[in-house]
Amino acid sequence: MSALTVSDEQAASTKAKVIQPAWVRALHWTNAFAMVLMIMSGWQIYNASPLFDFRFSSSITLGGWLGGALLWHFAAMWLLMVNGLIYLTVGLATGRFRKKLLPITPEGVISDTKAALTGKLSHADLTKYNQVQKLLYAGVIVVGILIVLSGLAIWKPVQLQYLTALFGGYEAARYVHFFCMAAIVAFIVVHVVLALLVPKSLRAMIIGR
Repeated sequence: MSALTVSDEQAASTKAKVIQPAWVRALHWTNAFAMVLMIMSGWQIYNASPLFDFRFSSSITLGGWLGGALLWHFAAMWLLMVNGLIYLTVGLATGRFRKKLLPITPEGVISDTKAALTGKLSHADLTKYNQVQKLLYAGVIVVGILIVLSGLAIWKPVQLQYLTALFGGYEAARYVHFFCMAAIVAFIVVHVVLALLVPKSLRAMIIGR
């Protein structure tokens, strides 16, 4: 009876150490790969018809020219959309989003932001997100949905004219698409920096434990 109890406790302990399940890790890295392709090819597309008085360096773009960039962008788009839909579906069906991202309160965000800026934010329990993480992850999901919809509005402005109209027209949809891209790039930079500052979180996303 004692041996069985010890065995059960060891099994429970091992299970508790699983921070990122396999499906989360697979979708996360697929999403990261597709997003990098989308961003780099998107910068090349932007250079062909810039919205602002600057262009991205060719060293950080993908495709070489407008036609090549479009091919890369559309190929990565399908990968990102399929992967994203799977992530949203499984995340909602399993209740992971509700458990991980809710609740989010203004007081909690302010408190955790102050703690992060003073180096007092605890990272002892990686199974729980702090309020800043919750806000960033929930926000990037919303931005991800917006960038896909605005991208579709730009891609098929005639066939999807009602969607394009919701964004205020073709040109307005381009601006929405650009600023969503900028928000995602900013998120990625912060995400990578935090992963480097808390390396055990990166390890968990690679091996799950």
